[in-house]
Amino acid sequence: MTKAPPAKSARVWQRMLSGRRLDLIDPSPLDVELEDIAHGLARVARWNGQTKGAYIFSVAQHSLLTEALARAKVPRLDDKSRLALLLHDAPEYVVGDMISPFKAVIGDSYKVVEKRLLAAIHLRFGLPPKLPEALTKLIKDADRQAAHLEATRLAGFADEEARKFFGPPPKFSAALERDYLTPWTAGTAKNRFIERFEKLLHD
Repeated sequence: MTKAPPAKSARVWQRMLSGRRLDLIDPSPLDVELEDIAHGLARVARWNGQTKGAYIFSVAQHSLLTEALARAKVPRLDDKSRLALLLHDAPEYVVGDMISPFKAVIGDSYKVVEKRLLAAIHLRFGLPPKLPEALTKLIKDADRQAAHLEATRLAGFADEEARKFFGPPPKFSAALERDYLTPWTAGTAKNRFIERFEKLLHD
């Protein structure tokens, strides 16, 4: 039986390096800071760290890869939609990146907390708490494409196995693939995430 998440009247705080204290049960957009998101995501490993390379492949780098894939597929996508793509895994700066099988074991409690965090993040940066269905689908598709590339290039999956879990591989230039699929240092991942975020927010 799935355990229900704590009620919003409860308080579960997480202290950030910025000094902010984020309530995980009822997060306020006022307690969300870009610096905290970028810092955290740059230090959270995809694939539980089971990837090739001198550095982890971080959620920050995955987020940039996902946004780049969507941008290649829909070149005229507006900046707000691209910002939503970049932030699609932003709650993981607080809750970490759990592999899908483990999420299935935990059940709805995890999903509820994650959705509340993402809604607060969206509101903090001028996005709707719930995205349009078409954009949600684009994000899911780009996320799966990114996972396919990461699985085959970094996590030891055979092409056939990756197709089974993530669908067909995306079309992607060799130059961009070499960049986005070469694990960066935490500092590089953080800085590139912030640079892309600020470009999308202010253009």
